[in-house]
Amino acid sequence: MKRLLTALILIPSVIYVIFLGPSLLFQAVVAAMAFACFREYGGIAQAQGIPLNIWLGQAFGLIFLFVPRAEWLVLVAMAMIVATLAMRLDNLSQSLPSASALLFGLIYIYGAWRCAVVLHAHSAWWLFFAVSINWVGDSAALYSGKLFGKHKLAPVVSPKKTWEGAIGSALFSTLYGVVLLAKGVPQTPMLHAAVLSFLACAAGQIGDLAESAMKRGAGVKDSGHMLPGHGGWLDRLDSTLFSMPVVAVYLYLVQ
Repeated sequence: MKRLLTALILIPSVIYVIFLGPSLLFQAVVAAMAFACFREYGGIAQAQGIPLNIWLGQAFGLIFLFVPRAEWLVLVAMAMIVATLAMRLDNLSQSLPSASALLFGLIYIYGAWRCAVVLHAHSAWWLFFAVSINWVGDSAALYSGKLFGKHKLAPVVSPKKTWEGAIGSALFSTLYGVVLLAKGVPQTPMLHAAVLSFLACAAGQIGDLAESAMKRGAGVKDSGHMLPGHGGWLDRLDSTLFSMPVVAVYLYLVQ
């Protein structure tokens, strides 16, 4: 029940921010979501014994999120700064893990949310597609897995997930994506919509497993506790962090 109530609050809020909210509200929400996800990611890294300066990562992340151009140069400069600061650790054997975890987090969290800004600039429908396809995929995977699940997808990482659930997720997500893009971005060829929907769903499932692997490595069940029934923001958005870049790459290649 908690999970359902949380979803009933979040889904209309997301729709409003994407389609109707003013630009400043959209940017504030994106920044807040990135901030929350990185905070929880930093907690997972620290639980694995990796010293990570979360506040430095947040500051660099916000710069990377909204810098108007040459973001790759900014990222290179940040890498140099992070490597320099890592030399100040008392235990130098932690210098490489610390610097690597911070830079990975910048790309993994803030890089994905920068893709959200790019998608929204193209069309609110593109961002809604990248986000909502995981809603459909997660639900389809849950029920397909319960009804038909027999073969474990990744037993070490997530014992409850099955290949049958993953296939059901891909099928329903592809159908949903084709219908949604036909309405919201009708100039998208149907074949493109189908392939992109499948890839975005597959990426979302990988994103879910990737976050599960990080949590298992850290020995934690949830990334946080802010969302009743869901865990943390990173638990809720792990699929979206992988699907948004896939859609952004598509737009970069075809438009």
